[in-house]
Amino acid sequence: MKDNVQKKKANILKALAHPVRIGIVEALENGEMCVCDIAERFPLDRTSISKHLALMKNLDILDDRREGLHVYYSVRMKCLPTLLECIEMVTQGREPEASLLTCTCGEKPEA
Repeated sequence: MKDNVQKKKANILKALAHPVRIGIVEALENGEMCVCDIAERFPLDRTSISKHLALMKNLDILDDRREGLHVYYSVRMKCLPTLLECIEMVTQGREPEASLLTCTCGEKPEA
């Protein structure tokens, strides 16, 4: 059982190990976006962006919803932007802030 969970974690980390995918997650940090708006941020064709999005959706990193002809994506893993911010701080030689180290994405919402 533990091996299966570790494989899933490794697959998520592998999926994130791409600059475009990290950029997509960072673009979605402030809320959902249409595929067309996401595609405008990268020097890639829309098909390539859609493949990146589909991979992350299949691993439950992202959520999507359809509205007419448009598909909107949002970050499902709510702690992911915080993790990426922490990693960015480390890459810049800064100490991660303690407030970044507490993830609450697994907690039940208050009633």
